[in-house]
Amino acid sequence: MTKFIPYEKLSKKAKKRLDSSRRGSWGEISPVTRTSPNPKAYDRSTQKRLTDQEVRQPFYCRYFTGIA
Repeated sequence: MTKFIPYEKLSKKAKKRLDSSRRGSWGEISPVTRTSPNPKAYDRSTQKRLTDQEVRQPFYCRYFTGIA
């Protein structure tokens, strides 16, 4: 039988070994908290994408299609 040593008195390596043995796997579940985007918030990436699309089109396409 092994001698009982309080957790606080264990060495750093022993604590690490003990903690990793107690830890389980998340399996299919992702532990990262996910939040839905706020629809009222300003989204810079969307605005940037829209301006990039306008710049990529030739001038005559923007002028005659009414995008500009």
